[in-house]
Amino acid sequence: MGAQLLKRTSKQVALTEAGARVLEAGRDLLERYEAIEGEVRDVVDLPRGAIRVGTPPSFGAYHLMRLVAQFTHRYPDIEVTVVHDDGRSDLVAEALDLSIRIAPSLEDASYVAQSLLKSPQVVVAAPAYLKAHGRPATVADLARHNCLVHIIKSGAGVWKFASDPPREIRVRGTVRSNLGDALKQGALLGIGISLHPYYMVSDELRAGTLEALLPGCVPEELDINVVFSTRRNMPARVRHLLEFLKEWSRHPPDWALATVRTK
Repeated sequence: MGAQLLKRTSKQVALTEAGARVLEAGRDLLERYEAIEGEVRDVVDLPRGAIRVGTPPSFGAYHLMRLVAQFTHRYPDIEVTVVHDDGRSDLVAEALDLSIRIAPSLEDASYVAQSLLKSPQVVVAAPAYLKAHGRPATVADLARHNCLVHIIKSGAGVWKFASDPPREIRVRGTVRSNLGDALKQGALLGIGISLHPYYMVSDELRAGTLEALLPGCVPEELDINVVFSTRRNMPARVRHLLEFLKEWSRHPPDWALATVRTK
């Protein structure tokens, strides 16, 4: 402090006037520090505050938002922001607490990953396309058809099938996109054949506006993971959402069991 705070003699120690002022102000500082510490502890320990979650757009719109609605009903003091993540976002740079990643495997090993579900896929086409161009009977037949390619999931146009041994086929067509919904709409319009997770097309399959192709050939499954940068000092609100997602995954929806029924 640049001043003498204590007076010392051989028998006692006493405060100087400067020391008394420091003591009085110090008590106030300690009280304020304890209040700040308590507020920070509440932010970490209590389920309230803001969470940013990344997700592929289709899964986010059709399925994650349903879960977010249930979660925020249970924890009304938590605000959830859902943002687009095609699997390439930097969690730290984008300030994402969690992100849903759906892929055959995770490429970035720098994040912690919690597996949630398997996501079966299905090859589909509209009745109008099949009437005009015929129905493929084998995987090899896909090479003769107009296939709609997702440039992120299969940039080289390779579709993989889980057989023994595993098979793959290079497909191509007149439309490519990084938006799964755009390709699904193209399939509905009869432009061509597309490959989608069941969660994207289950309603259309039930309605008959799309038909599942190659029933004996099961496309490669995708893994649905929730990823985060670290478990250390994870705020309670984020931990509650993580546990909520894990609880949901223990009771798989119908679309996650579709591959079991078609094998």
